[in-house]
Amino acid sequence: MTSPASASAPDKLGRDVFVVAGVIVLGAIMSILDVTVVSVAQPTFITEFGTTSAGAAWSMTGYTLALAAVIPTASWAASRFGTKRVYMASLVLFLIGSILCALAWNIGSLVAFRVIQGFGGGLLMPIGMMIMTRAAGPERVGSVMAVLGIPMLLGPIMGPILGGWLIEIASWHWVFLINIPIGIIALVYAWFALPANDQEPGKKIDVPGLLMLSPGLALFLFGVSSSAEERTFNAPRVYIPMIIGAILIALFIRHAFRTTNPLLDLRLFRNPTLRISVITMSLFAVAFFGASLLYPQYFIIVRGESTLMAGLLLAPQGLGAMLTMPIAGKMTDKIGPGKFVLGGLVLIGIGVAAFITLGTDTSYWFLCAALFVQGLGMGMTMMPIMSSALATLRGAEIADGSTLMNAVQQTASSIGTGVITVIFTTMLMPLSQAVMQAGGDQAKVGEAMVANGVDVKDPAAVADAGGSVISDIASTYGDTFIVATVLVALTLIPAFFLPRRKLVAEGSDNEQKVPVAMH
Repeated sequence: MTSPASASAPDKLGRDVFVVAGVIVLGAIMSILDVTVVSVAQPTFITEFGTTSAGAAWSMTGYTLALAAVIPTASWAASRFGTKRVYMASLVLFLIGSILCALAWNIGSLVAFRVIQGFGGGLLMPIGMMIMTRAAGPERVGSVMAVLGIPMLLGPIMGPILGGWLIEIASWHWVFLINIPIGIIALVYAWFALPANDQEPGKKIDVPGLLMLSPGLALFLFGVSSSAEERTFNAPRVYIPMIIGAILIALFIRHAFRTTNPLLDLRLFRNPTLRISVITMSLFAVAFFGASLLYPQYFIIVRGESTLMAGLLLAPQGLGAMLTMPIAGKMTDKIGPGKFVLGGLVLIGIGVAAFITLGTDTSYWFLCAALFVQGLGMGMTMMPIMSSALATLRGAEIADGSTLMNAVQQTASSIGTGVITVIFTTMLMPLSQAVMQAGGDQAKVGEAMVANGVDVKDPAAVADAGGSVISDIASTYGDTFIVATVLVALTLIPAFFLPRRKLVAEGSDNEQKVPVAMH
C-alpha cells in the first residue's frame, strides 16, 4: 500500500504533508525557542530570585538534562503508544511545565519546573521527525528536513530578540506564558491533522537499556555543562559525572548489541550512510553550535549592545539559511547530500574564519556579511546530513534513526558549548577572566581590579584597565574562532564520504521501498 505522499509527484511534497508539517513546526518552534529565550532572562532571574549566575544557569541546565534523559525513549514510546498520542502528550507536558515556570516563586522551583518542561520538549523534535518522514516517504526526506530545519535555525536567532522584547515590555513570566497560545493551537491542530494507528501495542520497553542510556546521557551532559561554569574540564564536578555517564553509555552499547529489543537499535550503524552521517553531524554540531555561543556574547560584552540588538545583528544568519535550505532539501532528494554538505561547510568555514579578525570596533557590515555567508552554508548542511541518515531507513528503523540523530545532536551541541567556553576562558588574561566571572556585578569587578593591581581610586588607571580588558576580551574571541574554524574544517573529512547520488534504501515491503545509498 502506497502512502498519499508517495502517490503524488515524486519530487514534491503533497498538501497533506504540508498540513502535517504545520503542527510539527509549531511544536519545534516552542521547544527550540524556549532554550534561547530563557538564556536572555538569566540576569533577570538573578535579580528577581536573589540568586547567583551559577544558580540561574540551572534553569537552562535542568532543561537540557531533561531533554537528554527523555530523547532515548522516543523510539519505544512511538511504537508502543503511536506517534500522534506521544506528540500530543508531549505538547501537554510542555504546556504544563510552561505554566508552572511562570508561577515559580524561587530559583529552585523554577529549575524543577524547567525539568518538567524539558521532559515534554525532549520528544517533540524526534517524534516530529518520525511523523514527517513517514508522511512524506524516504524519497522526499530532504524536503521534509528543510521544512523542519527552519525553526532549528531561527530559534537561536529569534530567541534573544523575542526574549529581550518580552522582558522589556512585560515581565520574565511572559518568557514562558508565550508558549500557551502557541501550544493550544498546536494541540488542536495535532488532533485533526496527525495520522493515528501506527502503534505496536505489544512492544515492551527495554528497562535495563533505559536505566543505562538515559542516566548516562544526563550525567555526561551534566559534566560537560558544568565545565562552562567551572571554566575547566579538570574539576571533580566535571570529570566525575562525565566518566560515570560514559561508562553507562558504554554498557548500553554492549547491551544494545546483545538484546533483541534494545531501547535504541545501534545495529543501524551497520548502514554505512547512517554511520557517516552520524560522524559528520557530531563534528558539525560541536563546531557550529559551540561557535554560535560566542556571537551574542561579543556583541553584548565587547560592543555594549542590548540583548535585543544582539539578536537583530544575528538575523543575517537566519536569512541566509532560509534562502538555501529549501533548495538544498529538494536537491538532496534528487542528487544526494554530498555535494551540498561540502559546499555548505566551506561557506560556514569562510564565515567563521572572518570572526578571527574581531576587535573592539570591527565593522558591523563585515560581521553581518560573514553571518549571512554562514547562514547560506548552514542551510546547505545540517538538514541534508539528517536527510542522508533517514532516507536510507525503512519501517521501524525510522523511529530509531530519528531518535539517534536527535540524541547525537543534543550531546554534540553540549560538548561544543563546553569545549569552546573552556578554550575561551583559558585564553583570557587574569584580569579579563576575573571581570567576565563577575558577570556585571560592579562590586566584584572592583574587587577583581584590586586583586590584579589596579588602583580603583585613580580614574585614569580604571579607564586604562577597562579599555585593556575590553580589547583583550575582543582578541580572545577572535583567537577562539581559530579553533572553531579548524573544527569546521575537520568536518569536511567525514562529509567527503557522504553519498553524491540520489539516496535509496535497503530492503522492501508492501508499504514502502527503502533502497541502499548509491555512491
